[in-house]
Amino acid sequence: MARKIVVIPGDGIGREITDAAVAVLKKAAEKFALELSYEEHDAGGTAYDKYGTPLPEATLLAAQAADGVLFGAVGGDKWDDVAPALRPEKAILGLRKGLGLYANLRPVKVADSLVEYSPLKPELVRGADLLIVRELIGGIYFGDKCESEMKDGYERAWDLENYSVPEAERIAKLAFETAKLRRAHVTSVDKANVLATSRLWRRTVVQVAKGYPEVELNNLYVDNCAMQLAVKPTQFDVIVTGNLFGDILSDEAAVVGGSIGMMPSASIGEKTSLFEPIHGSAPDIAGKGIANPVGTILSAAMLLRYALDEEKAAQAVERAVDAVLDEGWRTVDLWKEGFRKANTEEMAEAVLSHI
Repeated sequence: MARKIVVIPGDGIGREITDAAVAVLKKAAEKFALELSYEEHDAGGTAYDKYGTPLPEATLLAAQAADGVLFGAVGGDKWDDVAPALRPEKAILGLRKGLGLYANLRPVKVADSLVEYSPLKPELVRGADLLIVRELIGGIYFGDKCESEMKDGYERAWDLENYSVPEAERIAKLAFETAKLRRAHVTSVDKANVLATSRLWRRTVVQVAKGYPEVELNNLYVDNCAMQLAVKPTQFDVIVTGNLFGDILSDEAAVVGGSIGMMPSASIGEKTSLFEPIHGSAPDIAGKGIANPVGTILSAAMLLRYALDEEKAAQAVERAVDAVLDEGWRTVDLWKEGFRKANTEEMAEAVLSHI
C-alpha cells in the first residue's frame, strides 16, 4: 500500500520549491522501489483567498491522515491587513497544534563547497555538522500570560514559563535516539543557575541519559551555548533545549551555514510529522523561477528519514545535493563569478541527475 505524502505549497515561492522537492521524492522512490502517493492542499494566504481561512479543515484532516507532510512557506505583504486570527502564519500554528508537533529538528551542516558563505572564519566552520532538537509546544510561548494589568500604580505584563517531567522526557528521548544515529553526543541547554524550570529540565535529561550509556551528555547554560556556536560550532552533535532557547539558538546556528535557502527542518509529531525549509515565502521573487529549492529538497530527505524510515533514500538525496554543490551549481542567492548559475528548475534537474 502506497504511503501518502500531503504537499502544502502555501504562498509565494512555495509552489516552485515544493514542485522541485516532489520531483526529487519521485526519483528517490523510483530508485529505491518506494510506493508513495501525493495529495496537494492549500494553506496560508492562498487558502484565505479561496476559503476565508488560512487552514481549511480539509487540509488539516488530510495532514492528520498522511504519512508525512511537505510544507512550502506562507505569508506575504498582500495579507498584512487581514485580521490577526486569519493571517497566513496561523496555518503553521494550526498544523503544529492539530498534528501534535512537539519537536523541531534543525540540522546545520556546512559542506566544504559552502564554507566561504559562512560569516565565520573557514577554520572555525569547516566540518560543522549539528542538529538542534527544540521542544515545540511547551514553555513560555504556551504558558499563561497577561497582556496588561495594573500593579502598585504601574502597568505590567507577564508570561509564565512551565515544563513538566513528561514534556522534558519526551524531547530528551528523541534527542538521545537521534544522537545514536549520529555521533552519540548530546548537549542539553538550559539556564539552571537561575530558572526553576531549567533545573527540572536538567534533572530530567540527566535521568533520561541513564538509559543511553552509549551517548555522551553534557550540559551548557544558554548564554554559553550561544557563544560556543559562534566560537566553535564543530564541537556540537545534537543540541536539545526548550522552546524559547531553541527558537533563538536555531536561528543563530542557521547563520553558521551561510544561507537560509539551504536549511531544512522537521517538526516531529506523535503520528504525522511536517517538513519545511526554514526560509519564508519570498513574495518579491515568487513566479520568477529563481528561488533556491535546496532547503526544501533537503526537507524532503528528512521526510524520507524521519517519517518513512527510508535512510538509504534520504542519504541518496543528501549526497546528490552535495554533488551538485561540488560541481559549482548555485542559484542566484548564492551565485558568484566562477560558479554555474541555475534557476529553480535547473537546480532541481541537477540534483535529479545524481540520484
